[in-house]
Amino acid sequence: MDLNTDFFCLFQLPRAFRIELAELDARYLEIQARVHPDRFAHAGEGERRLSMQWATRANEGYQTLKTPLERAKYLLHLAGYDLQAESNTAMAPEFLMEQMEWRDAVMEARRGGDHHELEHLHHRLRQDLRGRYEELAVLLDDEQDLEAATELVRRLMFLEKLLLEIDDALASLEDGEMDN
Repeated sequence: MDLNTDFFCLFQLPRAFRIELAELDARYLEIQARVHPDRFAHAGEGERRLSMQWATRANEGYQTLKTPLERAKYLLHLAGYDLQAESNTAMAPEFLMEQMEWRDAVMEARRGGDHHELEHLHHRLRQDLRGRYEELAVLLDDEQDLEAATELVRRLMFLEKLLLEIDDALASLEDGEMDN
């Protein structure tokens, strides 16, 4: 195996959206145990460098595959699909309206210091995301509809960012409560 091996091959997993995370964890630990730079502390410069490259590659692959959104983006990349996330911001009007409503609700709850409402929004968004990731699994693994999967991944990127904004709002309220 070389350093350019795709992450699914690296961890001996099927190239699919649905993967066993426990298997990924176990394979990651196996690889890290074999290539960790500490094992090569007394080796030659070349071996140390190679172990560092493999450890870095394993870390990068693990981080990519353990996160559903990153795993989906990687699968699309391997299939030759470009998300054009930076340049293509066109979205369906209904989705944009939904985004505006979510953002308004978060901003209002944050401004009002409404911890309960932020928790409620967080819970609702998590449920929404779960359903969309299930839909993504069907598109990628069952139907191989990469066009639709690409569009859904672009939407998920917005929703995951919104979830981070809610988390940030909750954290800032909790920090404010701790200061009082």
